[in-house]
Amino acid sequence: MTTENPSMLSHVSIGTNQFGRAVQFYEHVLATLGCRKLMEFPEAVAFGRLYPEFWVQQPIDGHPAATANGVHFGFVADSREQVRAFHEAALAQGGRDDGGPGPRPDYGAAYYGCFIRDLDGHKIEATFWDESLDGAGHGAAHDHAHGAG
Repeated sequence: MTTENPSMLSHVSIGTNQFGRAVQFYEHVLATLGCRKLMEFPEAVAFGRLYPEFWVQQPIDGHPAATANGVHFGFVADSREQVRAFHEAALAQGGRDDGGPGPRPDYGAAYYGCFIRDLDGHKIEATFWDESLDGAGHGAAHDHAHGAG
């Protein structure tokens, strides 16, 4: 693996109680953002563009998977169209709407995104950040808003 990976995280993992369905859900949803399955094991699958950054797995300890209050997973979209496609694909795969595609003025002028609950209730987000609308980049409003789950 190269040291040129732009992500600050190595990876994140989420647990599921519906492994096969969850993998299918994320295959369809993440494909809208140019992501694909990069690694596959009997009880875990990793998705990403170049690196295995997002893992879906059965919990290793054997206990049921659970969601955490205040936690969500945000995925980078390259356009507003990708945000809308992410939202549509998630709904088509059985996800629940938790905030449709659109701007969120409280998050900053450049923000455009959506929120979904996946099959296990995990909160996921697709975000397009249009730097041309806000020269400040990912400022304090964006950082604060995204700290809430």
